Amino acid sequence: MRLLHRRSVVSAPQARHFRHVPRSLHGRCPVTVRAVTLDLDDTLWPFAPVAARIDAALEGWLAEHAPRTAARYDRAVVAEALAAVRAERDHLAHDLGATRRAVLRRLLDAAGEDPALADPAFAVVWAARQRVELYPDAAGALDRLAARVPLLAVTNGNADLALTGVARWFAGCVSAQGVGVGKPHPRVFEVACARLGLPPADVLHAGDNLDTDVRGALAAGLQAVWVQRDLPGDAPGDALGVRDLTALADLVEQAA
Repeated sequence: MRLLHRRSVVSAPQARHFRHVPRSLHGRCPVTVRAVTLDLDDTLWPFAPVAARIDAALEGWLAEHAPRTAARYDRAVVAEALAAVRAERDHLAHDLGATRRAVLRRLLDAAGEDPALADPAFAVVWAARQRVELYPDAAGALDRLAARVPLLAVTNGNADLALTGVARWFAGCVSAQGVGVGKPHPRVFEVACARLGLPPADVLHAGDNLDTDVRGALAAGLQAVWVQRDLPGDAPGDALGVRDLTALADLVEQAA
């Protein structure tokens, strides 16, 4: 495992021999981390397999229960329906479930089938969305992190902590749907810090997306770590990069 600094590379075993983190976040040394906020999709689990399961489950359900809709269901048709829903109902922008149901109603209606079928169709989507497979490093790292500091999920998605099986590690979840705006908007991070009862400078946010997670957290005054996995490049500004969640746990154990 490698703990990546934006100018240096330090292996996780080497990092354990540092008295403090090699370089402080926000220029402070030693770093103080009193809580960690974590992104979910592509940070705790890969999202591509989830998306594939959603598509397969929905297409199978439509083929059985709404065959005319299934016959015209393709990426272009869905994209057109999604654009129309967003144009008509911009207040749903951060409510992925309501947006998906509205798209399904539009598709069903356009095919001459009952729009009420959108609800059972969405139930299939929802169930598939919650079937996740954690990265191999995730469970052990979450055990270590949760033993050290409070963890709060901060997500633009609609994964359910209980249904995905990760609730035992988290004190709760702040979502774009609940706040009304998504990362990187500072309001999301402000709500997370308020939920934790901590100033932003004492909270570390970690996620896979440079813009929504890393730059968003830094702009809101949090410390930030980019969970890179196989992504190339350097973490921006005062952020640090880690190869995976094991390296993140190494970092937090030194800083908490």
